[in-house]
Amino acid sequence: MNSHHQKILIITAPSGAGKTSITHHLMHHFSILSFSVSATTRNARCNEKDGVDYYFLSDEEFKKKIQLKEFAEWEMVYEGKYYGTLKSELKRIWGLGKVPVLDIDVKGALHVQQQYPENTMSLFIEPPSVEELKKRLISRGTENEDSLNARVNKASYEIGFKDHFDKVIVNDNLENACMKALSIVEEFLKS
Repeated sequence: MNSHHQKILIITAPSGAGKTSITHHLMHHFSILSFSVSATTRNARCNEKDGVDYYFLSDEEFKKKIQLKEFAEWEMVYEGKYYGTLKSELKRIWGLGKVPVLDIDVKGALHVQQQYPENTMSLFIEPPSVEELKKRLISRGTENEDSLNARVNKASYEIGFKDHFDKVIVNDNLENACMKALSIVEEFLKS
C-alpha cells in the first residue's frame, strides 16, 4: 500500500454542478477517503450536528482562528457568513491514515492548492452550460429570484477559473461524471 501521508483531494464547482453527489460517490467507493468537516459562522439547520456537518463557530471564534492562522483556507462566502478548512481537521484525518476530501468553493480550493502544492489533486466539476446550471438550481426550489441570479452570476465567474485545477469533469451525465472521477482519484491514490 502506498503512503497516503498528507495527500488532499479537493473537489470544487459552482453551486448546482453536482459536486456533492460526486463527492458522496467517491467517499462510498474509497474507504481511504475521509470527509473534511468545514468550519462556519452560519447557524446550524435543525438536522445538522456540530463536528459532523460543520464546526459551528461564533464570528469572534472564527476571526480569532484567522488571526492565529489556524485555517488552511477561509472565505466570507456570503455576506457575513464565513466558511473555512481548519488545519487541525486535516491533521486529524491524516492522523487516522486517511486522505481528507475537501468539498469547497472555488476560491478556497485555489488557496489550498497554493498552500499544499505537492500533495493535492483538484477536481473542478463543470456544469454542461450556465443555462443547465440555472435549470438545476430552479428545480431544487430553494432559491428566490435574487439568490438564483446571484448564484448564476457567481457560477459564471467561477467557471473562468476551471483551468487552474488539475482535472475538469463536465457533469452532463452524473453517472459518467462519477466514473471519470473514480478513475482520476484511483490514479491519485496510487501515486
